[in-house]
Amino acid sequence: MSHPSLLPALRNLFGSRLQENVTLANYTTARVGGSADALMVVYSTAELAEVAGRMWTEKLPFHILGSGSNVLISDAGVRGLVILNHAHGVRVEAAGDPPTVWAESGANFSAVARQVALRGLSGLEWAAAIPGTVGGAVYGNAGAFGSNIQHDLVLAEILHREQGRQTWTVDQFEYDYRSSILKREPGQAVILAARFRLSPSSAETVQTQIKTLTERRRQTQPPGASLGSMFKNPPGDYAGRLIEAAGLKGTRMGGVEVSTVHANFFINYSGATATDIRQLLHHVQQTVLKQSGILLEPEIEFLGEWEKLN
Repeated sequence: MSHPSLLPALRNLFGSRLQENVTLANYTTARVGGSADALMVVYSTAELAEVAGRMWTEKLPFHILGSGSNVLISDAGVRGLVILNHAHGVRVEAAGDPPTVWAESGANFSAVARQVALRGLSGLEWAAAIPGTVGGAVYGNAGAFGSNIQHDLVLAEILHREQGRQTWTVDQFEYDYRSSILKREPGQAVILAARFRLSPSSAETVQTQIKTLTERRRQTQPPGASLGSMFKNPPGDYAGRLIEAAGLKGTRMGGVEVSTVHANFFINYSGATATDIRQLLHHVQQTVLKQSGILLEPEIEFLGEWEKLN
């Protein structure tokens, strides 16, 4: 249910740019989630900074949504404003030493990786199959095939809640496995754009590597509507192996199933709800904990209003 006291303030701030009572399932990779009180689409870093800055000034709640992967939105929806980030400008600087690519935070990270590959520039091959945005990847230290954001990020442009617009080096993000200071302390800053380090190669070599990695990913990860990896890998082990060892492959709850291809993926196979997914996640956690003594930590984030699970 929407929060009626927020809408007049949002209408006053943004007028006809505002969309009200918008179903968010259409904007998530798992195709689940309730409605946002209000939604605005932004198409540039300038617009993103303007909207976020005004929301902070007015002390109104907001959330940023990119590709909608790695985020589970409650069936009860999200109060306040959801900013849908479609700022997707990309600028390749091939003549630099080293060459780099600058991309706005709403750009599809896979598309950025493929664009630099066409220019014969190496460094982001690992990202070519990641189904998320640049901002989401920087926020969560995304990684694959032995590399990650921490390894390749040069700097990022952010808007800080208290300190305004800044440029951060990779060290300022205090990266850890699938984590950053911004993820550990949410609501303090908005990622506007990022610059990544590249190296000269040839288009044929880079594209061949992308094809190899994409094929490997296709063979080991399931198709279908999902959030991506559900749990972080615990030290020295793999979440998928632990889930499979607990006999949970193929387990269903409502419309969602633990993938029979890769146990760390949950597939929305038949009209799943966010509640189905969260309850299955809880069941998997508890079953693995009883069998192995390891409490798996979710890699996904939870957005919206949730009831407490026992």
